[in-house]
Amino acid sequence: MPITVKRVYEKPVPADGTRVLVDRLWPRGLSKKNAAVDRWLRDLAPSHQLRKWFHANPDHWSAFRSRYLKELTGSEAAKALEDLYQLAHHGELTLLFASKNQERNNATVLRDLLEGARKPPTGCGPAVARAARIRNARRVPRR
Repeated sequence: MPITVKRVYEKPVPADGTRVLVDRLWPRGLSKKNAAVDRWLRDLAPSHQLRKWFHANPDHWSAFRSRYLKELTGSEAAKALEDLYQLAHHGELTLLFASKNQERNNATVLRDLLEGARKPPTGCGPAVARAARIRNARRVPRR
């Protein structure tokens, strides 16, 4: 399941396979014909607030990544993420983004997620169970 990450402004090539735009806004100055986008999954993009925050704080990559992965657990994003998983298992996939930063953007987070590097937080698991046990142990029993 080879997944490529590419700026939407780069020229499409046949090796791209299925081209999926993962930004909330359509890229400036680019016609739909020239973009050659097969699917546009807006719900996979970071929220407007998170996008603006990261634009103002580009040095906080790990915080952006964590917040973005948390956003991907929302209902709309989860459905779009499932669609993306299906596309990834059916041949070549290219995730398209408009950002000038080619190493640090939401498409690279999605690629890592699809390749199994990191799953989005689910709110369950050993760390959450341990935290709950600690919270419960600290509570003072009521009389």
